[in-house]
Amino acid sequence: MKPESIEWARRRLAEAGAARDPAALDAALERTRGALETFAARTAELEASVPERLDAAIRDGIQAEARPIGRNLAELRGLANGTVRRLERLQADLDAERRARVEDLSLLVDLIASGWRGVEGRLDRIERLFDRLERSLEERPLAELYDLEERQRRSGA
Repeated sequence: MKPESIEWARRRLAEAGAARDPAALDAALERTRGALETFAARTAELEASVPERLDAAIRDGIQAEARPIGRNLAELRGLANGTVRRLERLQADLDAERRARVEDLSLLVDLIASGWRGVEGRLDRIERLFDRLERSLEERPLAELYDLEERQRRSGA
């Protein structure tokens, strides 16, 4: 309670006590009873209406605050779903690109292997030719080598 109200009540009690007039005291008591009855009735009304009004105020406040949050949450969900779809597309593209690179690598390995097989075949043919050439040279008689300068000297001299 306010200190002014307490002070006012004390003054009124002091005035009522100083007067000591039974009629005035009865009138003051009657006014006080009437005020208390009015106060009790008003208190009962407030006790009945305050919880409903408080519930309505809280509900309205929560709804007013929750609506924007709900919209924001729905927007965030939409953005998250869009991001997930884009990431799934990126993953699918990366998987397809990876498979293509693996196929390219496989083709490159096949090309290199077939190229080396061709080189190996050619080297085998060259080795066989050299073997035949060596054998044919071994079978032939060796030609005699003449010194041309020596021959010219003999025939000229």
